[in-house]
Amino acid sequence: MKFRTLRRSVIGVCLILFTFGTAHAQDLTPVAFYGTFQGSGFAEDKDSIYFGTTVRDLDVIIAPTGSGFSVTWTTIIRGGGDPAKPNVRRKTQTATFSPTESAGVFRGAPSGDPLAGNAYTWARIEDNTMTVFILSIDKTGQYNMQSYARTLSGYGMDLVFSRIRDGEPVRTARAKLIKAAN
Repeated sequence: MKFRTLRRSVIGVCLILFTFGTAHAQDLTPVAFYGTFQGSGFAEDKDSIYFGTTVRDLDVIIAPTGSGFSVTWTTIIRGGGDPAKPNVRRKTQTATFSPTESAGVFRGAPSGDPLAGNAYTWARIEDNTMTVFILSIDKTGQYNMQSYARTLSGYGMDLVFSRIRDGEPVRTARAKLIKAAN
């Protein structure tokens, strides 16, 4: 009798986990990412073992725009120079994305011909991660691929940035951001 009860309990738990896993496995829509996120993280490259990492403060705003959405991200980099007065650089980028024929894939603007010196931008949403890709090609034909994977979490968002030049990793950055506003 106890074995049947245990078996039914195990089967019940498995069904609940399977149902939750199936429901959770669906890709989110851009609406789930809307809001203002703020946080900090660090960046590293192949020389970080010798020179350390750089600290970054980040702001990300994802908002509806037309039939798509826009992503504006600001990075403040503190590193180098005098430790009492480090070099501070601020960089802000904005891209607007519109739906394509493929579910979860969005065309970015501005976007152009990478061989003409214009970056090509697109985004993809898979599960609970929105990844923005930026491809550029320099005059010598070397390519740079940047990706910004923004994964929703219980408190806000995890960010993983990656930059690759001709297949070689150049820099990665990881950050935790909290949702500051809707």
